[in-house]
This record gives sequence, C-alpha cells and structure tokens, in this order.
Amino acid sequence: MAEDRENAEAIISEVHKKISDAFDVFDHERNKTVDVREIGTIIRSLGCFPTEGELQEFITEIEEEEATGYIRFERFLPTMTKLLMERKFRPIPEDLLLQAFEVLDQEKKGHLGTEELTKYMTQDGEPFTQEEMEEMLSAAADPDKNVIFYKDFVSMLTVDDK
Repeated sequence: MAEDRENAEAIISEVHKKISDAFDVFDHERNKTVDVREIGTIIRSLGCFPTEGELQEFITEIEEEEATGYIRFERFLPTMTKLLMERKFRPIPEDLLLQAFEVLDQEKKGHLGTEELTKYMTQDGEPFTQEEMEEMLSAAADPDKNVIFYKDFVSMLTVDDK
C-alpha cells in the first residue's frame, strides 16, 4: 500500500512540474500570474484541447471574484491537475478527424476546396473567425492547387499519444 501511495505521489508531483513549467513560460513578471488570454495556450501545451465554451468555463472557475485579467498559479494548479488526472479534453483521434473530412468530401476526391471548407467552418457549430480561418488555411491549403488534402492535414494535426 505504501508503494502505491508513493507511486501516486510521484505521478502527481510530475504532473505539477509539467503544469508549473508550462505556466512559467507565460509568467513574464515572475510573480506566479499569467494574462488570462494565455490560459488557452497553456492548457493546449499540456495536451488538453477544450472547446472555446469549455475554456471559458475553466477560466471562470479559476478567476478571482473581481476579474483582474490575470490568473494566479495557486488557483490554476489544482484545477489543471484535476483535468490532467481525469484526462479531460483529450485531442480527437486521427481516424475521427479523417471521418469528419470524408463526410464533407461527398465526391470522395480526397480534398476540399478552401471556399468549401471556409463555408463549413464559419457557418456551423462553433464558428471560426475570419482570422482563425486564414491561419488554418495558411497551414492546411496546398498553395498551388488552393485545396486542402485532408489526409495530410489530419496527419499534421494529430499527435501520437501512445
């Protein structure tokens, strides 16, 4: 039993170190606070990918009563530890992402036009902003053909989590 407890403590200690290291990158003042706008980047750097709605809920949970625009490490750490230990907001598996693109590619061409993808991404679900679309297309679109070869794009997006 003592060995199990020591193992659990070691895992939690390692998780705390990862969280602390990620937080410190954005703690420019070195005062254990970060700009609230950096929280999404920190969470994603730790392998969690919440929706914008989930991210806002997370921020609301860790913000001060009187919002200051900054998040303190002591409030971030326990909530982020819980997310990581529960494996919340895991990335979408490659095969599911591929299936989503295949559903959109009704002609089974293996690619989508930039206009077509823009229409899907800005009109349904949690719509992308124009800026987000431009950023995504700059990474996703073949510059010569102006299409997205989605198998290549999905491979670029996914991380082997084994």
